[in-house]
Amino acid sequence: MGSLVYVRLIGYTAGTLLQLFWMVVILGYRRQRNFERVFFFLCLALFLFYGGSLLALNSQIYYPQPPAPLHEFAIAIISTGLCMLPALLLHLHMEYAETRGLLKVKAWKRGVLFLFYAAGLHLAVHRIPSLLQDSNFNFLAPGSSLGEGFAIVLALALAWCGGWERRFAGTAPDKPQRYFHGALLLFFVGAFLAVDGLHLAPFRMDARTTEELATAFSLLPILPFTALIYLVWRHNFLQIGRQKNLLYAVSATFLALLYLSLVRRVGTWLEPLLPPEASASILLFVLVIFIEPLQRALGRRLQETAQRAMDRVQRLTAEIQQEARQGNLESLRCFIERRTKEEFELASAQLRFLDQSNAVLRPFSEEERRGAVRLSPEDHFPLRRGGQLVGVLHAEPHGAGFSGETRAALEFLCEQLPGALDLCRLIEEKLRLERELAERERLALVGQMAASISHNLKNPLGSMKTILQVQMENPELPESVRGETKMMLDEIGRLSTKLNQLLQFSRPAVRGGSAIGSCDARVVVEEVAGVLSHEAERRGVSLRTKVSEGGAKVAASAEALNDIVSNVIVNALEATPRGGQVQVTAASHGDHCVLAVEDDGPGIPAALREKVLQPFFTTKPRGTGLGLAIVARRVAEFGGKVDWESPVRDGHGTRFQVTLPLEGVRK
Repeated sequence: MGSLVYVRLIGYTAGTLLQLFWMVVILGYRRQRNFERVFFFLCLALFLFYGGSLLALNSQIYYPQPPAPLHEFAIAIISTGLCMLPALLLHLHMEYAETRGLLKVKAWKRGVLFLFYAAGLHLAVHRIPSLLQDSNFNFLAPGSSLGEGFAIVLALALAWCGGWERRFAGTAPDKPQRYFHGALLLFFVGAFLAVDGLHLAPFRMDARTTEELATAFSLLPILPFTALIYLVWRHNFLQIGRQKNLLYAVSATFLALLYLSLVRRVGTWLEPLLPPEASASILLFVLVIFIEPLQRALGRRLQETAQRAMDRVQRLTAEIQQEARQGNLESLRCFIERRTKEEFELASAQLRFLDQSNAVLRPFSEEERRGAVRLSPEDHFPLRRGGQLVGVLHAEPHGAGFSGETRAALEFLCEQLPGALDLCRLIEEKLRLERELAERERLALVGQMAASISHNLKNPLGSMKTILQVQMENPELPESVRGETKMMLDEIGRLSTKLNQLLQFSRPAVRGGSAIGSCDARVVVEEVAGVLSHEAERRGVSLRTKVSEGGAKVAASAEALNDIVSNVIVNALEATPRGGQVQVTAASHGDHCVLAVEDDGPGIPAALREKVLQPFFTTKPRGTGLGLAIVARRVAEFGGKVDWESPVRDGHGTRFQVTLPLEGVRK
């Protein structure tokens, strides 16, 4: 046998096992992404080519005249793999471009792939049956047997793939990937030139040159697939590198297969000197001397891997502790999910809690809470405090499962999380108490200021109002002066109203639902609506009320409820344009009374929604920003709550809803 036959024999064996290796890795990885699916079928096509070529080469070596069924089977699988190869190559590059965000328009992608797959299918249906009857099939360069049409389609696919590789190299996120795509660009350029030289060149090459070029071209794909193993192993390319257990297992299996193949080959070569059984026994016994060095190497490797995982967890724990000191549980949850996903390169990470008091932190549903002990251990890592389950970290890997070191690291991280969460809760409570204390001190200062304003302004305003009212009763007062006097009286009335609002807000609130009093909400709503109906008419706004039948005794004083309803309605009237409508409703629902005020105003901008209930915040040129703040304070005095929605419909309108406990219900 010539040297090229040995090269092809070794190359076809390596190519077959290499493609089988990648198919097993992808099947074990099981990532639900089109890229991996297309990659699997590309490996399958090359596996058919290399496996069929190896079968044909071995049959030529071992049989003077290869059996016809064996000959036809080799032709069928080689041709099938080659017919689908151009479309799969191009499809793989388009899927990868889509994952990198380089492919925006998908319609032309589907059209191009349809043409290439249709060409491959047409070629397989029409050429393979005739090739099975051809005793002169060229196993060295099978593309020439498939015809010039196949060569043209393959050349187009290789040229297009080379263009994609140029784009990938220019947008690669790191040097290893940039070098890999640059090498692939050279690979596709060389493959394109080889196809042109073998199948499309207008001149004929001599037999020796053709044989060498065909051998090199057929073994060329082994290089990028081997380089891909290095990238996956060292740089976690395509996120497969995290599946260390899978790579270890598949690599060990294929090394064993390669060694067994070597044993068989060597036994055949040494058959004139030793029986095959004796040479196989010697070669298998030789492995014993490698057991101890291999064990030491694996021990060091596993120790280094475990140490890196623990170092990663310690760094992440320190970052989480630092974030916990900010005292914001929701922010801490988002930080833990984001950093865990980044650090362990997960598809997703979600932190959920069994404690229903932490509703903001994405708690379990009641069904999940009842069945928490039955959660799948594959992707759920429990958080325990003192042996009690308090939450679960749901982590989803990109592939089929977690490697051993990643699982151990996530379990160790979950042991640290309850402490960080407790620290965050304590700091959050401390900050809340500090804010409440600062708010009380601020309100005390406001109260002192309001008392001073009351003493210094209210009496002079009352005197001015009295004098002006007396002047208005003078029949000899000129009409021009009378109009100006009336305007001054209105302004004094407005100042008195704002002063009363300030005094009302500065009054100390009674917290915790301990305020005393009760009244009929229906009566209060109708009284307030009747008083404000004149203001509504003046503004050209329709004020409508709808109260439920019967009484609704709420656990709030009539004065307080009057303040609440009047401030909300006045706010709605001021926000509603002329010709609009304000709807006021009051109804009992279970053990609560719900008061709702809905207007036709422009709504509240998203940027201002968090400030609506803050004191002294207003968007009105003549407002104090205390109306809704008074509502919120007074509702809190009686253990109720304030909700609001904006926009209500068609991008307009605002709806405020006040919920107060009925008499005898409040705790």
